[in-house]
Amino acid sequence: MRIGSLELASPVVLAPMAGITNVAFRTLCRELEIARAGSVSGLYVCEMVTARALVERQPATLHMTTFGPTETPRSLQLYTVDPETTYRAAKMIVDENMADHIDMNFGCPVPKVTRKGGGAALPYKRTLFGRIVAAAVRATEGTDVPVTVKFRVGIDDANHTHLDAGRIAAAEGAAAVALHARTAAQRYSGSADWNEIARLKEHVTDVPVLGNGDIFAAADAVRMMAETGCDGVVVGRGCLGRPWLFAELSAALAGRPEPVPPTLGEVAVIVARHAELLADHHGEDKGLRELRKHVSWYLRGFPAGSDLRVALALVSSLAELDGLLAQLDPTIPFPKDAEGPRGRQGSPGNVALPDGWLDDPEDCLVPAGADLMHSGG
Repeated sequence: MRIGSLELASPVVLAPMAGITNVAFRTLCRELEIARAGSVSGLYVCEMVTARALVERQPATLHMTTFGPTETPRSLQLYTVDPETTYRAAKMIVDENMADHIDMNFGCPVPKVTRKGGGAALPYKRTLFGRIVAAAVRATEGTDVPVTVKFRVGIDDANHTHLDAGRIAAAEGAAAVALHARTAAQRYSGSADWNEIARLKEHVTDVPVLGNGDIFAAADAVRMMAETGCDGVVVGRGCLGRPWLFAELSAALAGRPEPVPPTLGEVAVIVARHAELLADHHGEDKGLRELRKHVSWYLRGFPAGSDLRVALALVSSLAELDGLLAQLDPTIPFPKDAEGPRGRQGSPGNVALPDGWLDDPEDCLVPAGADLMHSGG
C-alpha cells in the first residue's frame, strides 16, 4: 500500500492508543513481526499528541514523540481543532525532522473531547474540518511527509459525516483516509458497521481508504478487505496483549501461513521484554506501573492462579516480575478463550457537544478550549 511517499509492504496500520502505543509497545510489535514473519511491513503510529502542547514544547508531549533508533517510517498522530495551531505543529514536525508521517485524529469519542467540539464532533463542521486538513498539508508541502486523516462514521445515527469528511480530506490533499466504522455515540460498543467502509471506498476513489473496527484476528482483516474493498486495515484493541498479531496479519494478507500463536512460556518472555522496553522509556518505577494494565490482556484465557494474577497486576520491579513470570507453566499452548474482542467496550450513549454545535455545519469558528486537553486522550 502506498500512502504518499510511503511504500508499505503490508496494508496494516497500528492505531494510536492513549497510554499504549508508546515507543516501547511499537518496538515490541516490530520486533515480533521480524521474529515471527521475517519483516516489518506495516505502519506503527505513536500515541496521539495535542498540536498545541507540541507547539508549546510541553515536556510530557515531547517525550511521547520518542521513536526508536531504527524505527521507520516514524508515524505521529496529532489531535487538533485549530488551523493555525495545526500549521505550526505540522511545520515543526517537518522542520525538525520529528516524523515521516502525520496522521490527524478526528475520531476520539471521549466526552471530555467531544463536549468541547474536538475529536469525533469536529467533522460535523465541514468548513473548519477542511481548513484544518488543508493547514497540515500546506505545512508539509514540498516534503516527503504525507498527511492522513482518521474519523468515525459520525456523531450518531442521525448525523453521519464520514462521506463528506472523506471527500473533503482528499480534496484538501490528504494522502489517505481511515474510517472507524462506529459513530461517536457507539463509542466502542456493539459492532462496527463495515458497510460504511465500503460506502466510503465507493465515495473516495483518489486516495487509499483504510478500515478500522473489530479486527481481532488475521482472518478479520482478510474478510474486511474482501467485503469492503478497502485498501488497508487499522488495528487497535485487537492487539492488546497480543503484540505478535502484526506478524499474523502480515502473513495472512500476503497469503503465507500464519505463525503459530505463542505458548504461555513465550508470552512470559514477551511480557518481560515489554517491561524492559517500558523501563527504558519511562524509568523502572513508572515503566512497571505502565505494564500492569497489560497483564490481564496478556494472560487472557491462560490458566493462572488469582494470587499470581493479582501479584503481576501490582508488580513494581523487573526483578519481581521475573520471579512471578517464572511461576507460569511455560508448556501451556495459546488458548482458544484468548481469541475475540478485547479492550474497552463500554456502552453507547448520547454524545456530549457544545451548545448549538449542530446548528450550522458550515460554521468555522474554532471551538473554545478544545485544544487544552492533555496529549494521549
